[in-house]
Amino acid sequence: MSRINLCAGDCLHWPGPGARSYRGHPEDWPEFIDEFMRTRRVTDLVCHGDQRLYHRPAIDAAYSREIRVYVSEMGLLRSGWMTFERNGVSTLSCFPDDPQAIRAIAAHVGDIDLEAGFEKSTWLEIGPDVIYNLLNVFAWVLHPWYERHTIYHPVPEYLRGGLRLLRKKARDAEAAERIAELRPRRTPLYLLPLQLEGDFQLRAHSPYKSFSEVIDRVLASFAAHAPERAQLLIKSHPLDAGFENWPQKVEDLARRRGLVGRVVFLDGGRLSDLWPKLRGVVTLNSTAGLEALQAGVPVKTLVPAHFDIAGLTHSDTLDSFWTAPVAPDQALLADYLKAIAATIQVRGSIHNREGVEEAARNMAARILVDSVNEPGACVLPPPRLARARALGVAL
Repeated sequence: MSRINLCAGDCLHWPGPGARSYRGHPEDWPEFIDEFMRTRRVTDLVCHGDQRLYHRPAIDAAYSREIRVYVSEMGLLRSGWMTFERNGVSTLSCFPDDPQAIRAIAAHVGDIDLEAGFEKSTWLEIGPDVIYNLLNVFAWVLHPWYERHTIYHPVPEYLRGGLRLLRKKARDAEAAERIAELRPRRTPLYLLPLQLEGDFQLRAHSPYKSFSEVIDRVLASFAAHAPERAQLLIKSHPLDAGFENWPQKVEDLARRRGLVGRVVFLDGGRLSDLWPKLRGVVTLNSTAGLEALQAGVPVKTLVPAHFDIAGLTHSDTLDSFWTAPVAPDQALLADYLKAIAATIQVRGSIHNREGVEEAARNMAARILVDSVNEPGACVLPPPRLARARALGVAL
């Protein structure tokens, strides 16, 4: 087995045998990785994420040499699961989007225990990430040409994030208070959960350059088509560092669209507290949409999210969603969850010590028996890709 370390943080995580460091320029990486695969006679490539600066050329080189490609990502079934697919994830996923194919897979695999198996550790969610990125900053001389895939410099990001973390209890309390005020009312409530500006679900798998564009599109539709009494909740992402000043941006955009008093910004709180009150959720492609479906809440996606399947999400326009949101088919949802658990999800978690080892074992086992995306779940070309490109996604 071979491993290429691209930065000091990689070397810290994997200093053992089989590891080699790349210290060249990013523009020389495609030629280097192609030659590396040829000379090492690589048969399988495993990447975490398919759109990072160094991963995309590696995947392209693997395809040209007919090398099997596997991509891991955070689990669709959270927590205690990891995504593990052939070729790519999200709009590049080759998991079918046809309800009949999904039902057939579910019937074939039978019952699966979907309970979360690994409790998330806050330290393992934040600590290793901080150490990794700060080591890359202060030990930059070891890999002087390395380019981060993140959009913010780690030092100000962690300083801002740390200050927000200190206010987490207060922010959650404020959000809970606002939710409590809304709960007794008979006002139709909709939710738009924010995603991180640096998330590749926004940067690569959508046509939008910033989540501000997403918010404005949703507000424009809401202003023109939602019932006058309806209100829209916009909730911050739990890991948002505060660079965008979303409370002010949301207020400005709402004022521009004539929605003062009808848009409520929640800078904290739990999504699970909102489900019973919501009439619908609008999302770009966040897994919060899948959580909403599991709670029986109608969902409209703005791009082809993995769970954007006829019968699960609202397939008509965003404008129609505000007055006639279509609830998910619970039987199809159960089959979808069963099918992805059997084919493109593995038990384990990078935010739990035992979960990391479990995920590694399960991924390795699936590679060795060639069962990733099986049984019969790998559809090429990726069924969501054509729909995504029709919306302007450049993948």
